[in-house]
Amino acid sequence: MSRRVVEASDRPVRFPERHREAASHPDDERIAVVDIGSNSIRLVVFEGFKRVPMPVFNEKVICGLGRELNSSGRLSDKAVELALPNLERFATLARGMGIRRIVQLATAAAREAENGAAFVAEVERRSGLPVEILSGEQEARIAAQGVLAGIPDADGVMGDLGGGSLELVRLDKGRIGDWVTLPLGPLRLADLSGGARNAVRREIDRHLSSVSWLKDLRGGNFYAVGGAWRAISRILMNQRSYPLHVIHGYSVPRVECDEMMHLLAGLGRRSLAQIPGVSRRRVDSVPYGAMLLRAVGRAAGARNVVWSSYGLREGYLYDQLDEATQRQDPLIAIARELSRLDGRFDGFGEAIARWTEGLFPDETAEQARLRVAAAHLADISWREHPDHRARQAVWRLLYFPFAGLDHAGRGFLAFAVHSRYGGSAKSGDVEIGLQLLGNKERGRARVLGLAMRLAFGVAAGVPALLETTRLARHGDSLVLTLPEDGSVPPGTAVERRFAAVCEAADLPGEIKLG
Repeated sequence: MSRRVVEASDRPVRFPERHREAASHPDDERIAVVDIGSNSIRLVVFEGFKRVPMPVFNEKVICGLGRELNSSGRLSDKAVELALPNLERFATLARGMGIRRIVQLATAAAREAENGAAFVAEVERRSGLPVEILSGEQEARIAAQGVLAGIPDADGVMGDLGGGSLELVRLDKGRIGDWVTLPLGPLRLADLSGGARNAVRREIDRHLSSVSWLKDLRGGNFYAVGGAWRAISRILMNQRSYPLHVIHGYSVPRVECDEMMHLLAGLGRRSLAQIPGVSRRRVDSVPYGAMLLRAVGRAAGARNVVWSSYGLREGYLYDQLDEATQRQDPLIAIARELSRLDGRFDGFGEAIARWTEGLFPDETAEQARLRVAAAHLADISWREHPDHRARQAVWRLLYFPFAGLDHAGRGFLAFAVHSRYGGSAKSGDVEIGLQLLGNKERGRARVLGLAMRLAFGVAAGVPALLETTRLARHGDSLVLTLPEDGSVPPGTAVERRFAAVCEAADLPGEIKLG
């Protein structure tokens, strides 16, 4: 069997032109993506061609198509027998949902196996749909696009670990650079010399040493994509007693990660199965994933390991978007969408964002975007019982599948909107969110949340009324200015809420007409 190992030159790769197929499809038309991977096959139905497309259906089957690829050069017969009827099921389900656009993507195992072409032909016959066999270059690029869709300013190197291959792509503050695809998937490594760990380590080191540009990335992050690495992130969360069990945006200093990877790489199947957070289906791949994570992180001199839930499937959709949509901030895009879907007052989130601009004169660009996102999310719990709105808002914002948001940002949004609904900082409801924040950001979130609460009291959700008022810092005091004509009158509720903002900001305050 021939092994394809491709490395880029010193110059960034010029990738093929994007298909731009989204131009002929409404952005709310659902699309189904069937991912035929070396370890698992998966059907994900997305809500449409949007900057942050939400999955509306997701089903996975672990088949292990590439389990024997290293030793036999062929797809496993048992795996093929399992995959074919399930892939046929995926196509039938997607058609039953009325989905017109169904994409089937095949990766390393189907691309490289001697019987890969016959397998793909049978999938096409049974499903009645074409299968696009991605080249190593396409697989690497699209996976990198997925990371950038979820972490737009990613800087360092992305690793997408499938069952049969590892794609590494250099990321330069949101730009795709050098790339390489290596035959280092867990299934392949397990098939190598019966999975003997020393032989596996030598194989990993041999391939990584051939990637000349890895050593140039000192100090960047390593962005981990793939099921085996997601399983490892859950182990780390449990072992470190991390408060928020959300994979996307989870970050661990690489030196801390190294210690746990060294331990996991040496454990047997029985020991691994007893560790909280280890899925039974991922037990066999965890040691190899751990060895690879440690080796790649060290080779790249990564500062942190950051997990991305966005990968090949999301990258494929992102790749179809026009450039203007790609440039949208994913956090603000989804916050606006949630405001449109769940808010009561059209345009009030935009009005709050403008109204709170003068509240934090020293804010950074990142703090400003979190403030704007919070403004759009300020009304998401209005349908809940008044006694539980703050609690429900926290839960939703901590665990919603946001893109473009790290865990500290989740904590900020959760605490800000919790405060907007009158939640106490001492409430157990917001404890997880507070653990993700430093004292300064806690204070900023509290002030913002109470200011958003004040905005609803001042203008009753009417943007035009809020725009006739002003909330701003004047030196060392906070001033709420209301119109002289009485169109937005002061009252007990407004005075009480304004006093709460001043107390949280530790500033004297004044309500005046002007």
